[in-house]
Amino acid sequence: MDKPETNTAYYSPGAQVWERFKKDRFAVIGLFGVGFLVLVAILAPFIANGRPLMILRDGHLSFPFLRYLFAPDTTEVIVEKIFNYVLIFPVPALVIWSLLKKRKSLMLGILAVWAFVLIIPFFTVGPRLEKTDWRKECSNLKKGEFAIFAPVPYGPFENCVEPFLKPCLEHLFGADQIGRDVLSRMVYGARVSLAVGFLATGLTMFLGILIGMYCGYFGGRTDFLFMRVVEIIMCFPTFLLLLILMTILMDHKCQQSILLVIGIIGLTSWTGLSRIVRGETLQQRAMPYIRACESLGVSVWKILFRHLLPNITGPILVSFTFGVAGAILAESGLSFLGFGVQAPTASWGELLRQAFSDPLRYWHLTLWPGFAIFIAVVAFNFAGEGLHRAFDPKSE
Repeated sequence: MDKPETNTAYYSPGAQVWERFKKDRFAVIGLFGVGFLVLVAILAPFIANGRPLMILRDGHLSFPFLRYLFAPDTTEVIVEKIFNYVLIFPVPALVIWSLLKKRKSLMLGILAVWAFVLIIPFFTVGPRLEKTDWRKECSNLKKGEFAIFAPVPYGPFENCVEPFLKPCLEHLFGADQIGRDVLSRMVYGARVSLAVGFLATGLTMFLGILIGMYCGYFGGRTDFLFMRVVEIIMCFPTFLLLLILMTILMDHKCQQSILLVIGIIGLTSWTGLSRIVRGETLQQRAMPYIRACESLGVSVWKILFRHLLPNITGPILVSFTFGVAGAILAESGLSFLGFGVQAPTASWGELLRQAFSDPLRYWHLTLWPGFAIFIAVVAFNFAGEGLHRAFDPKSE
């Protein structure tokens, strides 16, 4: 008698979550939206750039934009360098991985060397002021010479047309109040929004996880004091608290930058996550595997970060996606009110602010940034809802 066939395929918990996530249509749409925004932010120098990507002139081939990947001419140098590093790193890394994937230790060593070597030019290449009008220069090229520009041949700080120009074929999204191309500033504004979203939420995750796990595992007076502090902070409306802190820092002549906005949002948003992590830790604290670790003499920090933390990852990832959406919305609101990222840095909220005096007349400064904020927030919220249902199928 033949034995019945059995399905011997094993799915890890992560694979099971991914299978459920893929079946959620809105979650997949959200994931594609997030991926699109990330790609736009990373590839910004290839999408919008006032300098030629490549130019052949007088028999010499040059790449005028390349130097500014390592020394960007912007007020937010750190954020720009982080995105440019992420732009340059993957292609050689993928080549190394494909050639040495069977020799894992050697591959990891070479990748580590590449990651370190790539950092060096970001510190050694200095900024340089350049006033070359590349479009005028390239209009006088001789026969056989050529120049390749980005699809949007304007930089985010370049005054190229008259102020408040309406959308046209040359400037698809129009121009802002001083004649800068809106599409170019929208592209680089994605870098600002995602930098604030990911870095501020990362700071929130760090504080929320540490405080929540510590309070949930040890309890006692420390837990009591921290939870009372959390409740006091949560009594304040979050956005009002952001405005108060930004105003205080502005009064003390603190230089407003993306890093300041990231710090303020991150330091005021960890309370909700700490309560979630504390609750999950209390639940896991009573499980047999934690008691077994304690009886075997496993160190507390190993119990927390090697055994307990992986089992509460689901709620943390869900909170992360919602946190990124909230941070993007908070940064846009602060910039719209003049308390966030300051000009000339490109920001979606700053573009909206330019249309405040007459939103209908300057509709292109209302429509495009507002639509970008809407897409970003909806994409992260769809992805977060999908993760929530994937980690907890009973919630449907």
